[in-house]
Parts: sequence; structure tokens; C-alpha cells
Amino acid sequence: MSDSDSFDEIIEAETDRDPDLAVIEAGSRTLRTQGAAPSADVPTRPEDPEVDKALRAVEADLATRWGETKLEPSVSRIAALMDVLGEPQRTYPSIHITGTNGKTSTARMIEALLGAFDLRTGRYTSPHVQSITERISLDGAPISAERFIETYDDIKAYVEMVDSQQEYRLSFFEVLTGMAYAAFADAPVDVAVVEVGMGGSWDATNVIDGDVAVVTPIDLDHTDRLGETPGEIAGEKGGIIKQDATVILAQQPVDAAQVLLKKAVEVDATVAREGLEFGVVARQVAVGGQLVTLRGLGGEYPEVYLPLHGEHQAHNAAVALAAVEAFFGVGSQRPEPLDIDAVRKAFAAVSSPGRLEVVRRSPTVVLDAAHNPAGARVTADAIGEAFDFSRLIGVVGASGDKNVRGVLEAFEPIFAEVVVTQNSSQRAMDADELAAIAVEVFGDERVQVEPRLPDALEAAITLAEEEGEFAGGGVLVTGSVITVGEARLLLGKG
Repeated sequence: MSDSDSFDEIIEAETDRDPDLAVIEAGSRTLRTQGAAPSADVPTRPEDPEVDKALRAVEADLATRWGETKLEPSVSRIAALMDVLGEPQRTYPSIHITGTNGKTSTARMIEALLGAFDLRTGRYTSPHVQSITERISLDGAPISAERFIETYDDIKAYVEMVDSQQEYRLSFFEVLTGMAYAAFADAPVDVAVVEVGMGGSWDATNVIDGDVAVVTPIDLDHTDRLGETPGEIAGEKGGIIKQDATVILAQQPVDAAQVLLKKAVEVDATVAREGLEFGVVARQVAVGGQLVTLRGLGGEYPEVYLPLHGEHQAHNAAVALAAVEAFFGVGSQRPEPLDIDAVRKAFAAVSSPGRLEVVRRSPTVVLDAAHNPAGARVTADAIGEAFDFSRLIGVVGASGDKNVRGVLEAFEPIFAEVVVTQNSSQRAMDADELAAIAVEVFGDERVQVEPRLPDALEAAITLAEEEGEFAGGGVLVTGSVITVGEARLLLGKG
């Protein structure tokens, strides 16, 4: 049996699970020989069979709940859970992050900066790239499978108690949020860095009152739930701005900025805006990333190496730096900037799996989780800046509820050809349906259809290799976090 056949069998055997959980974990068992192991911040399955069995039992339990795309806009259930758990989210200060794109990368940068100043951090982000345990991190690393299981077992009885008292059971995301807040209190952490799941006002994470509220760039995504304009979406996302907080605003569309500033005034929040109070002063492409000079709330931070590609990551770094400065009171309680050596050390150690991540050479294969037009546009720009591809082949697998045409149109100028496929999620757009849209955007001769992701990757690599070993052909895998996660396991690192 081939590796890819085995991968398919494992996926078929897991059809009773929420596809957003961890079907893609199959790859860690079927394709270990291809490339080096994934980086430490993307855990694989536990090696201990008993621990692996226990983790799968937790995942199976969570899979019986509403998935992340089924929502009832309310924080009543998560608030009830926090109440019976003793309000763990109130035992530590927090930095709360919303926005459309860049949230996870910004959260990772904030976490790294706080850690560089000897603070114990908890980070909660979503979705995961490969393993569900990625979502809850302590001190910069995902919690172990054992600790994940223990945390679930610790709160399970309380979850069931709340379930029995509510109209709807707690959702998958609500239970994970409860686990994160409980794990942070148990650690205990000095500060929590929390990324919203969707929106802000009624997101399950919004039972915290962030000392600092961060809003990354807002664009159109989840328009059926959040609104059809950036201003309407900002109304939902602005729900994380709490009384007397400090708000760090990335560059925003005018209507979104107006809504957010109005909300800040209503709750007496202090606002720092990218391009005015802080920002990117200069940047230049460097080997493996870029060298940036950032202006923070306390002054300039020159020659900071950031091992991530793209102008958008430099802007994420500026936002992260301002958020940490605000947390420490720079620009208000204390006039001096943060220690430049600590800032440089923190940024130099940042990683963001699945975001312009190179996982193979000869030909170069890059993974990026862009799944909306705004994200695709910044990825396309970054590819052109950071890589000198003579011919780039796209592998695209998308979710059916996304603006797929907008994503394809953003990539059309940089893709010589595109291989359309689908991931294992039940939300995945059918490959033939995706191909029909791709043909309208690219033309029939530039589109190839391979419904199975392993076949799509092989086809794209073959097309890239037609340029010759030294000609600079490359592959970009994109369209969905799930597609990227599966591809990452199929290809390995290195």
C-alpha cells in the first residue's frame, strides 16, 4: 500500500469526527519518512500509545459538539462555564486580539516579546495547523498531550453541568476556550495572549477583559455572520474593547477605523494607531526574512531581524510591539522604550507555521494559509518580494463558504498554472466546482484538477520541475488552513 493510499484510509476511518479537529494528523503516521520532523511548535501524535488513545478519546468527545462554523451568537454558555469554574480568566491580565488577517502571527510575536521580558505566557489561538494541542500554549510551546487530556478531564464535569442547564450544549470552541482559561490559571501565567475565534462581541473568548485590545487589519470575511462592509464587521470586532483598556489599531479601512474609534471613546479606552503613534519606519529583505526598523510608543527600535516574509509581517510586528509596550505602560506610565536587545532577541526567534513557510527545496514548496481575498493579496505580494520564482505553480484547496473567486483572482498574476484539489474537511469545496471557477479566472489551459491532495502535490511538483533543477520553479499550497496542515504532513519539513 502506498503512503497516500494509507493516508486516505485513515481519513475515511475518521469520518465520525469533526473534520476541523485533526483528520490531518494521519500524515504523521503515514509519511514520516518524507523530510524532517515538523518544527517543535507543531506537535505530532503522542508516541505513547496510551496517551495517543486518551487524546483521541478527548477529540472524539469534542467532535460530538457543534463545530466552529455553527454558532449561536451569545456568550451566555461560556459565561456560565466560567462561573462554575470560579472565573479563571480573571486571575491574570490579558491581551485580546481580533481582526480579519494576521491574528495568529501577531499573537505569536506578542508572546515572544512578553517571554523575552521573563513573563510566563499563555497563548490561545485558532485554528490549528496540525494538532489540536497547538491551540493552547504555555511559555511559547503547545501544551503536552498529557496536559491537554488532564485539563479536559478537570473541567469535563463542569462542562456537562452547564450543558444540562442551557438550551444548547457548549460548542467545540467554547469548551476549548474554557480549557485554555483554566490551563492558564492552573499554570499560573503572568499574562494571557488570546485570539478571538470569530468576530468579537459574542466570541467565546470575550469573557475576558483585555488590558490591551489589538485589532489587526479588517477586511471582508465571514460576511454572512459579521456584516457585509468593513464598518459593519468592525462593529462586531470592536466588542473586545473594554472600559479603560488600551487599543492598538493596525491600519484599517476608513469606515472600520471610524467604528472602532467611536467604540473606544464610548468606553474611555486609550487608542494607538498604526501610521500615527507607531508603525514601520523601514524594512529590507534579508536572508530568511527581513530587517525592520519599528517606531513604537516609546521610540525607535532599529535593525530588528524578523525571520518571516512579507510586508504584512513587518506591520504585524509593529502592532505586536505596540501592544507589548502598552501592556508595560510605555508611552503612559513610563517614558523609556523597551530594551532593544530583548526586542531583537524575541523577534529573531518568532515562527509562524503555515504562513509563507518553506517546507521543501528543489523545487521549493511554500505553504500559506491565505483563505480570503485580502490574505491572498498580501501573500501574492510577499511571494513576489521574497522568492525569485521563474515559474510558480499553485495548489489550491478551499472551503465552500469562502470567497474562492476573490482568492483565485488575487493569485492569478503570480501562478503560471494552478492545480485545484480538496482537503479532507466536510466543508471543503468540491474540486470540480473549484475547477469551474478557476477556469473562468485562469483559462482552461492553466488549470489542472486533482481531487486527492497527495496527487495534487505530486502534479504541482512535477510541473515545477519542468523548469529544470536550477531554473527556479516553485509551488505554493494555499486556500485553507486545513489544506496547508494536510500538505505540511504529507511533505514534512526540510
